Amino acid sequence: MPEGPELHLASQFVNEACQELVFGGCVEKSPVSRNPEVPFESSAYHISALARGKELRLTLSPLPGAQPPQEPLALVFRFGMTGSFQLVPSDALPPHAHLRFYTAPPAPRLALCFVDIRRFGRWELGGEWQPDRGPCVLLEYEQFRENVLRNLADKAFDRPICEALLDQRFFNGIGNYLRAEILYRLRIPPFEKARTVLEALQQHRLSPELTLSQKIRAKLKNPDLLELCHLVPKEVVQLGGKGYGLESGEEDSVAFRAWLRCYGTPGMSSLRDRHGRTIWFQGDPGPLAPKGGKSRKKKPKGAQQGPEDRVEDPTLQNKAPLRTRRAQRGLLEQSTAQQHKGTSLQQDPEGPPVPEKGKRRRRPATSGRRRPQKITADTPSLEPEGTSAC
Repeated sequence: MPEGPELHLASQFVNEACQELVFGGCVEKSPVSRNPEVPFESSAYHISALARGKELRLTLSPLPGAQPPQEPLALVFRFGMTGSFQLVPSDALPPHAHLRFYTAPPAPRLALCFVDIRRFGRWELGGEWQPDRGPCVLLEYEQFRENVLRNLADKAFDRPICEALLDQRFFNGIGNYLRAEILYRLRIPPFEKARTVLEALQQHRLSPELTLSQKIRAKLKNPDLLELCHLVPKEVVQLGGKGYGLESGEEDSVAFRAWLRCYGTPGMSSLRDRHGRTIWFQGDPGPLAPKGGKSRKKKPKGAQQGPEDRVEDPTLQNKAPLRTRRAQRGLLEQSTAQQHKGTSLQQDPEGPPVPEKGKRRRRPATSGRRRPQKITADTPSLEPEGTSAC
């Protein structure tokens, strides 16, 4: 799913693509989206973007003299699992374009679209960042570091470090692939207690006799975990493109996979944490590893893989069979009914929920031949999504 670097790259894309464009008219929402309508209409306005952790703010700013008179409007987006922005010709909208901003005439008209295949993405009016999210690991490093070290008494740090890294109150922007890469570089077992790992950083102080340049070199040469939470996302941003995911091109995907050292790479082991998220690592998982959890190792390319070796690959999700993707989407949307009522920031809210296991009910004994049951897939409607009138 999109993490901090992907949101940052999305904001760069919007700002660069829309810098010289003038938008006009009303904002259109697809009829199948559960997100709110955007009550904005202007004959001429600009669009700009700013990312912070796993959120992106889009600002619509009317130009002088635009009609009707309108105050600037800001929207805050969370991308969920498959959200992205695309700029396309207005007569060639991509599927699942759930929010659309059109350029003003004359032609050719373009549309900036928020595209979200699985519909986990959200937008809210008003432009306020979610209050419980911590400082951004990319853009607010000093505040981020202070927020973590000041709150080590929080019960979030009683958990394994791999789970604490997904808590957006403290690690805003870190997600599944970033936590694996960060822990791997420091050879920290993913199921080591978070407080044990982080308390050591409170004692770490560079000599005051060092010059500023010497301190910078020392930190770059031997970064600690919190510094890598800032530096590793920066590396992904420096790769350019759109990061990984459904909307990344082949070139982006190849560059991203070449950059990965741990996440989903051959020779690495994996376990599911208590929230059902897969963590990749090498070596000992740590003392808080789930009891009975079976560690799986990724086999090299070309080796025969059984069902137990198959894992989710974010760069290849769009190549799954259509029927499989439909069934998965139906299950995911059905299991997120509670997520629409409120979002918990503990443990990466954009992650797919894990359905609870229920007890199997025994069927009463019957005699004779049983009629086979007809099973129907509970999948959402996939009818084409047209544009709505203003």
